[in-house]
Amino acid sequence: MSHSQVASPDQFTEAELLSQLDAHLLPQHVAIIMDGNGRWAALRGLPRIEGHRQGLTALREVLDTCHEVGIPNLTIYAFSHENWNRPAAEVSMLMHLLDDYLTQERQGFQDRQIRFLPIGRLEKLPTSVQRLVQEVADETQHFTDRVLTVALSYGGRAEIVDAVKTLVKDIQLGALSEDQIDENLFEQYLSTHGLPDPDLLIRTSGESRISNFLPWQIAYTELYFTKILWPDFRRHETLAALLDYQNRERRFGRVTQADSPQSGL
Repeated sequence: MSHSQVASPDQFTEAELLSQLDAHLLPQHVAIIMDGNGRWAALRGLPRIEGHRQGLTALREVLDTCHEVGIPNLTIYAFSHENWNRPAAEVSMLMHLLDDYLTQERQGFQDRQIRFLPIGRLEKLPTSVQRLVQEVADETQHFTDRVLTVALSYGGRAEIVDAVKTLVKDIQLGALSEDQIDENLFEQYLSTHGLPDPDLLIRTSGESRISNFLPWQIAYTELYFTKILWPDFRRHETLAALLDYQNRERRFGRVTQADSPQSGL
């Protein structure tokens, strides 16, 4: 996994960035940690919830950009398992914002044939939000070409623990034996089963960590960290991140010509 970045995207126009993208080298799955909403609001003397509202506007633009260039899978870290520890008033506002977003986008998912796939311990969400989340997921489950996976009340370690519990139950029921367990089988017990692993993980706001997001799935994912706060991460910044990705060499542990004995390590 690489931590490098391209030069500042301000050096290129959107048209220049778009012209340099090669459809054959683009990621098939992009994961995003949408960080910096609160800081964005604080810098402007606004309440934190306004940062989250602007973050949703950024999400719409990034989603449209990914689909414009042909990226079929986008996974976003919307609300972590640890976020329940935030002040109750902020959590309540975030739940209302999620409700509003799904209500507004519900028909749009249908029109654009996007599958809405929620993952995480959804039972912790307020009952009304759970119901809406499940309804939108059910309505769009038949779409396969475009998938928006939304991590809600999600923690990567919790996901692995839940997968192990289910796997153990299947062994106890005789549905499989221990000898059958390998990485491919275990992947089927994760909430992202059926999706390709992310090729690219983007994190905004200058933090350089994954914060318990998809730890199993991003074993070979390219990492892209940027200081840009999430509400300011739009089409231009998305294209810059994709260009950076396509200029990397993904080896998955293999040796390349550059790694030959004549080239040293």
